Order: sequence, then C-alpha cells, then structure tokens
Amino acid sequence: MKRSALLCLVLALSACNGQAPSTDPVARGERFFNGLGCVKCHQVGDAGHNWGPDLTMVGYRKSADWLDAWLKDPHAWNQKTVMPDFNLTDDIRKDLVAYLSAQKGQAWSVRPWDTAEAKALPKAERGRIIYEKAGCVTCHAQDGYGGYPNNNVAGGLIPSLKLVSDGYTKQELQQRIADGLVPIPNDSTQPLPMLVMPKWKEQLQKPELEAVVEYLFTLKPKSAGKTSDDF
Repeated sequence: MKRSALLCLVLALSACNGQAPSTDPVARGERFFNGLGCVKCHQVGDAGHNWGPDLTMVGYRKSADWLDAWLKDPHAWNQKTVMPDFNLTDDIRKDLVAYLSAQKGQAWSVRPWDTAEAKALPKAERGRIIYEKAGCVTCHAQDGYGGYPNNNVAGGLIPSLKLVSDGYTKQELQQRIADGLVPIPNDSTQPLPMLVMPKWKEQLQKPELEAVVEYLFTLKPKSAGKTSDDF
C-alpha cells in the first residue's frame, strides 16, 4: 500500500469514529495502532490478540530508537520476521513510537502473573508466564532458544538461555536479571548495541524474579522446534 493511501485510510477511520485530530502523539499513535490493525496480532493490556508478542511492556524493554528502526523496516533487523512492512510515513511512525514507548505495563488491569490462578501455580510455571508476558521472550525467544539479532554484539545474536543453569547459580542469575545488562560492543568504533536487558528489579519484585529464575533453570535443549519472536 502506498504511503499516501495508508495515511488517507487511517485518517478516514478516525473520521468515521467521530474523533478530532489530537495534539498528543501518544493518543495519535494509539489511534494508528488500532486503525492499522496492529491489535489483530498484538495485545496491549487486556485488548488485542496474542498471535504476536504482547506489547503491554514494550516501552520498558525496547528503546524509542529501536522501535523506530523496527517499524521503518522490520526485515532489515530480522530477515525471518513474519511482521509485514507497512511502509509507514515518518509522521505515523513517529506517533506509533510515542505510543509504544509509553507502554510500560499500566494497560493491564491485573498483571497476568498476579491473577489468583497464576499465583497458585508452581513457581517455575508462574515464571514462564512472566517470561512470556513481560516480554523476555521477545529477545531470548520461546523456551530460551535465543538467536534474535542485535547490532554490534559478538556473533550478531542474543545468546541462548538453554544452558543458563550451567553458568550461574540461582542467586547469581536473579541478580543479573534484577540489575539488567548492557552488552559489550563487539566494535568500539560502531554504534552501541540497541537491545539491552533492562533493570527488571524496577518492575518485578523478589518473588517474581525468583519465579523467572526457577523457570529458566527448567530449560533444556530440544532437538527441534526453534522459534523466535519480535518486539
């Protein structure tokens, strides 16, 4: 779809809803997010679908610069992604970045791992929910396979977590997740890596961090089924 046609479509959707143009880029971005059909694949809070990664905390785990680069050309970052290139105009992309950057968990009425059902699960099972819904899966992939692209890091990929129990004690791993991690650049003359692990202690309490560690310690190599996620 051509850019001009895309812009006209979104503006027409807004007009049909009786909504006046907003001066707030976050509000405009939300309108574009819904109007362009992003909700058909992604969840924000309790709305949308879970075919693609949950974006409720995307603004905490991904920088605005990365979001902009991703929306500009998803396949330039990850050739294997199934997300289409929407050929967004600069203005629409800027508003979408503003909206997504604002998503830091506030859209949930109850966090998925804080429901009564989730709290009653074994610790590792609750940790799996946190891993998937908080968005660890979007960098480390389903079941911790890793292999997601990152710029200017050794091998160009985020490492697997399948053997994490061989390199860390539970206490060490919990501290690493709590404190976050900025990857060491592979080339000091090039731009810094755009994907970093945030300080999860700002979002998760100690029992939740313990649950994530318990889940990661259950991961074992499998012979097949390698997958990856985006956002």
